[in-house]
Amino acid sequence: MTRRIIPRRDFLQQTALLSGAALLADTGSGRVASDAPLPTGMSWFERPMRWAQLTLVENDPGQYDLEFWLDYFRRVHADAACLSAGGCVAYYPTKIPFHYGSAWMHESDPFGDLLAGCRKLDMVVVARTDLHATHQDTYDAHPDWIAVDAQGQPRRHWADPDFWVTCALGPYSFEFMTQVHREIMTLYKPDGIFSNRWSGSGMCYCVHCQQNFQAACGMKLPRTNDPQDVSRRNYILWRQQRLFDLWRLWDSEIRKISLEARFIPNTGGGALSELDMKTAGELADTLFADRQARRGLMPPWANGKSGKEYRATLGRKPIVGIFSVGLEEPYRWKDSVQSEPEIRIWVADGIANGLRPWFTKFAGTLRDRRWLKVIEDIYNWSYRSERYLRNEGPLARVALVYSQQSATFYGGEHARSKVEDPALGFYHALVEGRIPFEMVHDRVLDPEHIGRFKVLILPNIAALSDQQCNQFREYLQRGGSIVATFETSLYDEWGVARKNFGLADVFGTTYKGRIEGPMQNSYLTVEKDPATGKHHPILAGLEDAERIINGVSRVDVEPTQNFANPPLTLIPSYPDLPMEEVFPRIGHTNVPAVYLRESGKSRVVYFPWDIDRTFWEVMCIDHGRLLRNAVDWAANEEKNVTVMGPGVLEVTVWRQKDSMTVHLVNLTNPMMMKGPFREIIPVGEQRVHVQLPPGQKASKVQLLVSGQAPRTRDSGNSIEVMVTSVGVHEVIGIDLSPV
Repeated sequence: MTRRIIPRRDFLQQTALLSGAALLADTGSGRVASDAPLPTGMSWFERPMRWAQLTLVENDPGQYDLEFWLDYFRRVHADAACLSAGGCVAYYPTKIPFHYGSAWMHESDPFGDLLAGCRKLDMVVVARTDLHATHQDTYDAHPDWIAVDAQGQPRRHWADPDFWVTCALGPYSFEFMTQVHREIMTLYKPDGIFSNRWSGSGMCYCVHCQQNFQAACGMKLPRTNDPQDVSRRNYILWRQQRLFDLWRLWDSEIRKISLEARFIPNTGGGALSELDMKTAGELADTLFADRQARRGLMPPWANGKSGKEYRATLGRKPIVGIFSVGLEEPYRWKDSVQSEPEIRIWVADGIANGLRPWFTKFAGTLRDRRWLKVIEDIYNWSYRSERYLRNEGPLARVALVYSQQSATFYGGEHARSKVEDPALGFYHALVEGRIPFEMVHDRVLDPEHIGRFKVLILPNIAALSDQQCNQFREYLQRGGSIVATFETSLYDEWGVARKNFGLADVFGTTYKGRIEGPMQNSYLTVEKDPATGKHHPILAGLEDAERIINGVSRVDVEPTQNFANPPLTLIPSYPDLPMEEVFPRIGHTNVPAVYLRESGKSRVVYFPWDIDRTFWEVMCIDHGRLLRNAVDWAANEEKNVTVMGPGVLEVTVWRQKDSMTVHLVNLTNPMMMKGPFREIIPVGEQRVHVQLPPGQKASKVQLLVSGQAPRTRDSGNSIEVMVTSVGVHEVIGIDLSPV
């Protein structure tokens, strides 16, 4: 038997070749001036700005009010709809064996009726399929289509035992669902097909998965989740390739019937996403970010984070943000309705970060109507403001790198704590610091993708190839700056530990072979420059502190060059009990807790400890200040947007064809870190300083949510805008004209 690892480069080459006013029910009822013509000649996936999804349940046919929904789509100016078509349940008269049609459908055609009504409204229509479950007759005829668990047992559906869980990687998807998609396209010619739960429901050990994996990799399916196991590593890559093959198959079959149509998988996201986002960004003309609502300890900015993650590989392609009007808690209250303030803040953050809103409603029968007016307000504001929401690109100069390979091969089962939590900590620090920023995928580090940024942030990006390390060096040589933390580059792209950092020369340190932690009761001394008696700019706001808390884990490093007068030095751990013994055994060391380097226009900041992860865990304000100060010092340039005023605001800045916008999302709320919002708590006056694009002047300035004409002060190449108050969201719209 031949056992081999699919080289990552070969695998990737193979996959490449196979192919308001009331957003915020704020104050003010002024209407936004948006009289410029919208672009023409756009593809169907570029045109829609407001999506609606109606996910029918099986007993909806004959009960739900078709005309109500069509009228609602019209009232909210929805220009695209995703409608239930087939898969688990068919909502049209299918002729494909084992394609189960709704028992309530009788002789009707719910999907066809909805599609026809939406077409009359000149809406884009995408058909929704869901293929993760099937009925008993399918199991009886094709037991090999059913997913099998590690014990060799076919899997009953976890929520409804009358259903069976299907295998996503075998003939059910590649053959049966290909027929379904062909039939839908042939009968109705929708603009595309969107598949939910298409990538499987956990690992499958069916006969097809066993045989196909054996043929591809020469080994049996793994029985471990350890990414360093050769079979697990191969399985991760094989499964991705299999799904990308399926994506290409469905997209090809759809285009044969309708050239402009597309297959759009429900896939993608950040570091924890299972499918490679670089390949997804190359394949897709549009993607739908399916982060529907908050759950648990999740901040409202998580919706905007999805937009940044997708944009990192899709670039200027349209990205749609799916949000639910219901709760998204693990107990699956699908007929529930969220509070109005919670819906507003979630959608506002998505729009501010470039997501085109898509509301999803489960079941066509209404049991709670409170959400209807909320969406109508938000969408009507979006319709009036549309010219200022058709973004051509963000103007942020800072970017946060995320790494799927670090999550997969370094983090493994602990990817959330080792990879995602550091990113979340740094993300939150940037939001609190009101620093506009984007996200960068670590597999697109070419000048086209990262050249516009002055600072790249590497929050424990542990797994990096030699090539990726060289790309960061080249970025520094072009004048960029880097802020990195903890174990960044200490492992190769497969998560195999290096003897030294891949970026050792960049950090100016060498690895001494030891990770210390968890550390109890350790601190950092806040140092002054003995020559000047002043603190380094990275310590701004900490001048009156003699010491601050340390993190939980640190890399033991040795400098390879002179780092004179480090601004922070280590105080090692000492007992925290009994209380009589709580005093430092070593009161001062010369061990730096941050390494700062300058070379020409480039600057490097390296924290050899888990400052970002610890900040996310304990939210120490000193750590947040350090992270923000590090970014400001590394940037070493005037900010393009500065916002001064009370509260917690997320700030984004965008360029449109003849304008630019600054979004202010008010996150100030006692429920910011644990939803839902109960009320909107407005914040007071914000002074916003905006650098204008070179050769441009502001011909008109308006507040797009309140409808007010703000007080402004023009300084030639910049303007200052006074925003009296921000409820959920305010957008400063600046019309531009040549100087």
